[in-house]
Amino acid sequence: MSKKDTKTSNVSGFFTKYPALPYVLKWVSISILVGTLAGSASAGFLISLDYVTNLRESNLWLISLLPIAGLVVGLMYQFFGKEVESGNNLLIDNIHEPKETIPLKMAVFVYLGTIITHLFGGSAGREGTALQMAGSLSDQLSKPLKLSIEDRKVLLISAIAAGFGSVFGTPLAGAIFALEFQKTGKMRYNAIFPAFSAAILADLVTNLWQAKHTHYSISNIPELDFKTLLFSILSGILFGICAAIFSKSIHKVGYLFKSKISFPALRPFIGGIIVAVAVWLIGSTKYIGLGIPTILASFTEALPYYDFALKMALTILTLAAGFKGGEVTPLFFIGATLGNALAYFIPLPLDLLAGMGFVSVFAGATNTPLACIMLGIELFGADSAVYMAVAVVTAYLFSGHNSIYTKQFIGETKHKNHKYQEGKNFQEL
Repeated sequence: MSKKDTKTSNVSGFFTKYPALPYVLKWVSISILVGTLAGSASAGFLISLDYVTNLRESNLWLISLLPIAGLVVGLMYQFFGKEVESGNNLLIDNIHEPKETIPLKMAVFVYLGTIITHLFGGSAGREGTALQMAGSLSDQLSKPLKLSIEDRKVLLISAIAAGFGSVFGTPLAGAIFALEFQKTGKMRYNAIFPAFSAAILADLVTNLWQAKHTHYSISNIPELDFKTLLFSILSGILFGICAAIFSKSIHKVGYLFKSKISFPALRPFIGGIIVAVAVWLIGSTKYIGLGIPTILASFTEALPYYDFALKMALTILTLAAGFKGGEVTPLFFIGATLGNALAYFIPLPLDLLAGMGFVSVFAGATNTPLACIMLGIELFGADSAVYMAVAVVTAYLFSGHNSIYTKQFIGETKHKNHKYQEGKNFQEL
């Protein structure tokens, strides 16, 4: 045997002895690329979002231009971005059945659309933008790297993990979210290593760019007993009902806009008029944009009991009309302020109820309970983990078979006596 054959044999024997090593090396390399792209995109987006939010709050007259801004966003997507307009649902479709490479313009359009929405006073979030930027940018790697169909699915899941983890500074929750959100009740464990790798690396990259994340804390955590457990379950039921109302309403209002206004670009124009007038009538900007100051306040002081309802209404109008952004941060706002309102009659600490609502309404609207439990632990600390878990799981069950993502598949029903058929997405129900 020649020296070359001996060397080849030794290498082959080494990989036979450690069969996971080629897989690990491959996905670590890909995760570095995905993490760099997603983390940098999230950092730029977060910095831009802070800038336009401060600009709007210093120039409140900009809100009067929200209808024009809506028309611009509507025209942009109608004439140049129809194939990427479905946003997160397009990502889910490509995870289940990959088609053509997701157009790079998805990242550009959703970034511009979201920045315009926030600059002129729409009520929207940021996770949808982060996921779509990460997914679009990362999918450009699939052809140069000659990825198989199955590997491309894993790539998209990794990108979603990286986008979510980096935009919120919660890489563990981001990875689990990506594994959970595309099909309820079923997780893709073949993507677990790439998802965690990409999410952690993306978070590190975002931090290197010195993009800021919001920090929350819960200081009052009572000892768990039957009484506090009962109140936690009651809270979770109410959070779940709230999540179901949000999910159903955003789809019904979206359908109403589409059925009554045939020209797509006019939908955000009309929606912008309604939102701008509502802000003027309310006399406050606390319910538009991300609403971070109010979320922070919900952990420390009693707020008006109706805060969650007004934020829900303006968010539904904004997103259903066709403005861009995301639902998650508004869901954080809705959940935290609902928890704050529940403190008027549920004898649990105000900050604990706000934290439970923060993650539970999100869990009920996205059907991602494990990700939301981890989100609560990453944001609020492990001491609150049991309370988070009880509220999240209860909200997940009581939100029913509803979702903000219409293309999310039912991998397994929440309970076996449920009428919904497994293997269908929520658009088909």
